[in-house]
Amino acid sequence: QVQLVESGGGLVQAGGSLTLSCAASGSPFLFNVMGWYRQAPGKQRELVATITRGASTNYADSVKGRSTISRDNAKNWVYLQMNSLKPEDTAVYYCNADVRMVGQSYNYWGQGTQVTVSS
Repeated sequence: QVQLVESGGGLVQAGGSLTLSCAASGSPFLFNVMGWYRQAPGKQRELVATITRGASTNYADSVKGRSTISRDNAKNWVYLQMNSLKPEDTAVYYCNADVRMVGQSYNYWGQGTQVTVSS
């Protein structure tokens, strides 16, 4: 059973910083690409950042230069550090993982953590 549990969300003032964490469990599954997505009220879920097992990263233009995604492969944790936060960063942030099991790839989501940026 694969589980993704996010933490670190909260209320922050514009210009502030937050670090989100996602603990992935389900050994001995192989976690390939892991990432963060977000969904603001009334909007579709969108990519924030992804990171491969080899630490190649991809960022949405809206957060590029303000955010850093990282992971700990030994613990199967993924992190998202966000700086210079803006009110438009307010959303529920979801952890996502591609997991390889018995030759097949499956995609999993966490339950989400709320980030609210006040102006």
